[in-house]
Amino acid sequence: MHFIVLGAGAIGCYVGGRLAAHGQPVCLVGRPHALEPIALHGLKVTDLDGFDRTVPVSALQLAHTLADAAPGPDSVILLCVKSGATESAARELADACAPGTPVISLQNGVDNVARVTARAPGLSVLAGMVPYNVVLRGAQVHRATAGHLQLQRDAVTERIAPVFNAAGLATVLPADIRAVQWGKLLLNLNNPVNALSDLPLRQELLDRDCRRVFAALQTEALRVMARAGIAPAQVTAVSPTLLPHVLRLPNWLFTRLAKRMLQIDANARSSMWDDLEAGRVTEIDALSGAVVRLAAQQGMEAPLNARMCELLGGPRQRLTGAQLRRALGL
Repeated sequence: MHFIVLGAGAIGCYVGGRLAAHGQPVCLVGRPHALEPIALHGLKVTDLDGFDRTVPVSALQLAHTLADAAPGPDSVILLCVKSGATESAARELADACAPGTPVISLQNGVDNVARVTARAPGLSVLAGMVPYNVVLRGAQVHRATAGHLQLQRDAVTERIAPVFNAAGLATVLPADIRAVQWGKLLLNLNNPVNALSDLPLRQELLDRDCRRVFAALQTEALRVMARAGIAPAQVTAVSPTLLPHVLRLPNWLFTRLAKRMLQIDANARSSMWDDLEAGRVTEIDALSGAVVRLAAQQGMEAPLNARMCELLGGPRQRLTGAQLRRALGL
């Protein structure tokens, strides 16, 4: 198999880097500013468990467009662009890939597979879920939290999963990937909280006011999902329905019950924080926006998630947990 990573950002470089370090042929497709450090230094891949390997540039193919990567009959496309770039990526896929080419979405959100399929109906588009936080700084990519990749069960992913596992990308094939995506979306509702707090993830999670905002967003989303008949999968050690209660606990108890949640590199931040700092469009529409749209379909409102969309859609803000609670009327 020839893996082509469309979107050489943090997730794309980590997954592609682990595969390349294992000897798999990998092409990273990304913008010049993202690929230039890798072209100069190779790709250093590390994680919180001690993995540390530099993949030389000679072991990677770098391309600025999918057409330059020249997908062939043995290619598997790993779609890792931000959700806001899904439409343009889908056009690239439709133009460059032969019918039946497998495309695995490793993106946040729940709508990307449908959006790609609508633009490129001849491709085999499958869903995936990436559970961990990854930080990309120049030519080094670092996995800062733990978890298993989850891929939609299919004949293609049944061939890919052993390759991923052998490369150190622990992978499972759940029975219901849609439930997994909604379970991950619940966790990703912390991304806007983290971005607005301007704190590293661990420090933000130790701020009870921030956690109470996160819990309120989850509680609202769970109410909407229940109306829509969606049962989100458990993707952490705590069930989705119990997690908001755990988040609201005082610090002395939260730190005891949520030790695994706090196993995060001290400097790790959400990708949404990175986007705000860089002045890029965030993925808020794919996260809180998805909750708002689902609520509208059910004849409901989701005012807290709608408010987060407003806060992330305007000028850059830095809010303490207490300020954020007030902004949401909590």
